[in-house]
Amino acid sequence: MNNAPIGIFDSGLGGLSVWAEIRRRLPDESLVYYGDGKNCPYGHRSAEEITRYAIEAVERLLDKGAKLIVVACNTATGAAVKTLRQKYSIPIVGMEPAVKPAALATRSGVIGILATKRSLESEHFQHTSSCYASNVKILQSEGRGFVELVESGDCNSKLALSTIATVVEPMLEQDVDQIVLGCTHYPFLAESIRKVVGNRDVAIIDPSPAIAARVEQLLVRDNMRAEKGHTPYYEFISAADEEYVAKIKEFATRVWESNYNHK
Repeated sequence: MNNAPIGIFDSGLGGLSVWAEIRRRLPDESLVYYGDGKNCPYGHRSAEEITRYAIEAVERLLDKGAKLIVVACNTATGAAVKTLRQKYSIPIVGMEPAVKPAALATRSGVIGILATKRSLESEHFQHTSSCYASNVKILQSEGRGFVELVESGDCNSKLALSTIATVVEPMLEQDVDQIVLGCTHYPFLAESIRKVVGNRDVAIIDPSPAIAARVEQLLVRDNMRAEKGHTPYYEFISAADEEYVAKIKEFATRVWESNYNHK
């Protein structure tokens, strides 16, 4: 048993989609969330920059006593997870683009991946695609402006719908029937994505539940689960100012109360 917290980090608010799933699945675990904020978004930054920011995040979380780190950012996973695993001895969980379940579930043979430019270009993503989706057609699209919509809290406006439509409608025109959300910010746009999809039979795949399941698996494997009945705490830190920390807290509370607190 180990009551130390799980550390979770992202470029900004997006990783709270993973934070919420981990909190739901592992209610006894304390969580420390690091939302960079200062350098967000990561999507157009170099791999070297992203790796530097990822190391800074891990160091902050280790200072908080984290027993396991979740890289709740697809872009940071693609750019830095290999380096992080070489540098640190504790378990590090990265985001997996949900190409495999989409490839297995497709009926049309066409799947869509929404992600940042850096994620789509990463070796991590290319390897996953080649392993699991060699027999399907993959449409890759950069979610231009998506991260900024979430960071500004503008997830359901006319602007959000038009921004999403510009990216998603070309996929729909090519008979896509699975859309993978390849950035942890994007689940917060799922309602608007669904409006753009309309009545078409298209699945929208959020990998966050699978990441929470992987975290539980590793905690069990290494005998690091918190004691049953342990009273957890939730802490939020950032590379940005206190105003951004308050923004993370407010967003996390809203996400939990709106989507999970009744479950």
